[in-house]
Amino acid sequence: MVSAPSVVWRDSPGYEEARIGRVFNHRRPDRYPKGVVQPINVEEVASAVKLANQMNLRVSVRSGGHSWAAWSVRDEALLIDLGNLKCLELNESSGIVKASPSTTGRVLNEYLATKGKMFGSSDSPLVVHAFLEALLIIDTTLGGFLLQGGMGWNCKNWGWACERIVAVEVVTADGEILLCDKDNSSDLFWAARGAGPGFPAIVTSFYLEARNVFSNIMKSTFIWPLEQYKTIMDWTIDTTPKCDESIEVVCVSLRPDPTKEPVILSSFVTFQNSEEAATASLKLANDTRPPGAIMTSINEPSSLPLEYVGQDMANPKGFRYNSDNAYIDNNADAAEVLREAFTTLPEGTKTFALWFAMNPCSRRELPDMALSMQSDHYFALYTIWEDPKDDERCDSWLKNVMAKVERKSVGAYLGDSDFQVRRTRFWEDSQGKKLMEIRRKWDPRGTVCGFLDQGDKSGVNGLENRHEWHENSA
Repeated sequence: MVSAPSVVWRDSPGYEEARIGRVFNHRRPDRYPKGVVQPINVEEVASAVKLANQMNLRVSVRSGGHSWAAWSVRDEALLIDLGNLKCLELNESSGIVKASPSTTGRVLNEYLATKGKMFGSSDSPLVVHAFLEALLIIDTTLGGFLLQGGMGWNCKNWGWACERIVAVEVVTADGEILLCDKDNSSDLFWAARGAGPGFPAIVTSFYLEARNVFSNIMKSTFIWPLEQYKTIMDWTIDTTPKCDESIEVVCVSLRPDPTKEPVILSSFVTFQNSEEAATASLKLANDTRPPGAIMTSINEPSSLPLEYVGQDMANPKGFRYNSDNAYIDNNADAAEVLREAFTTLPEGTKTFALWFAMNPCSRRELPDMALSMQSDHYFALYTIWEDPKDDERCDSWLKNVMAKVERKSVGAYLGDSDFQVRRTRFWEDSQGKKLMEIRRKWDPRGTVCGFLDQGDKSGVNGLENRHEWHENSA
C-alpha cells in the first residue's frame, strides 16, 4: 500500500466532523465519503490520490466548504480536505504571491497589507499591494473561488480574479505533482481558470499576480421602498456604464428584518487614492439618484475590514442555503426580467436578490481560458432560512423564479449553481467542448469527482453546457 496521511474512515471517531464540519451550508448533504484525508503538504495530497487509485476510489476535494451544494461531499469517495495545507508566501522581487487553496481572501489581504510599504506607489502609507479580486460575497477560500473564475471586488472594471493566476501547482489524477503555466502543461493551466469543480486535477498552490490597492475607499448607499423597484433598477443599470472605472455597483432586494417588508438598495463603492477623487467619482450617483429614499448614506468612508463586516452579516453562519444565478441577455429588459425575483422574497427568511454590474468587463475579449460566459447583468438569488420545515417552500420559490429568468439569460456562473437541480451554459460552446476534452485527457478513469450532477453520474463526460429548462419549455 502507498504511504498516505491518516484517513478518517467512515464509522470511525471524528468522521462526521471531518465529513461536514467545514461545510458552510447547514443544509447538510446526505452523502457519505469512504473516508476523509487532511494533508498538510503537496506530497501528502499526492499520496492520498495514489491510495485512492489503489483502492479504486474516486477523490473529491474541499478547499473551504463554501459551495452551496457541498460539492466536496461525495458518496464512496476519498475526500481530500485541504484545510490544513497552509502556504502563503510573497516573492518580493516579482510581486507574485504563492497561496494554498484554503487561504481566504481576508487572510491573503491581511498578509499582503503587511508588505505594503515595500510596494507603495505613492507617499500614502495606506497604499499597499493586495490581490483585491480574492474577495467575494462571503469570505471564500481561493480554491473554489479562483477555479470558478473569481467574481471579486470591482470585477466589472478590474476583470476576473483568475486572469491574475500566473501558475498553479497541481496533483494529477495519477498522483503526479506538476507546475502548470502558459508554457508547461498549458492545457491544465487553461482549465484552471474557469473549470470550477470540473478541474481534472487537484490544485495545491496558486501563484497570483498582486496589484495595487487604493488608499481611499468610499461608498454611497441608498435604500428605497420596494414599490419603487423598477425605477431604481432602471436607474442603477443606466448609471453603471457612465461611472468611472473605480466604481463597483450592486443592487439588492432584501429584508433588513425578516419580519418586515423588503426594500431595494443600490450601492456604489469607489476605490481611489484621495478623498477628492473618491468624492468626484461618486458625484454622478449622488446627483442623479431617484427621490423617495428611506435611507441615504453619501460619501461614507470605508475599508476592506468594514466591507467584510457587511459580507458576514449578509451571509450568516448556521443557516440553510439554496442559490441560483444567471447572466441576463444584454438585449433583455433586465429590470422586468428580474421583477418577480426582487419583489417576492419568501417571508420570514434572510433571502436576498442581487444584481451585479459587469459592464465594461463583459464587453471586452477575455484571455484564452476556460472562463468565457458573461454578460452586462449578473443576477443571483441567495435563499437563506433556518427551519428545515421551510426547505420545500424555499426550494419551490427559487426554482419557479429561475425557470422564468433563464429564458432571458445566456448562461450562469459556476459558483452560485447546483448542477443537481438544472443544467445550463457555463462556458461558450468552444470553451465548453475544449474543457471536457481536457478532462478526458488528464483523468480518463474519472478519479477526480468533477461536477456533482443529479445522481453524480457525469464522470469524465462532464456537463452538457446547455439550457435544459429553456429547451424543455420551448
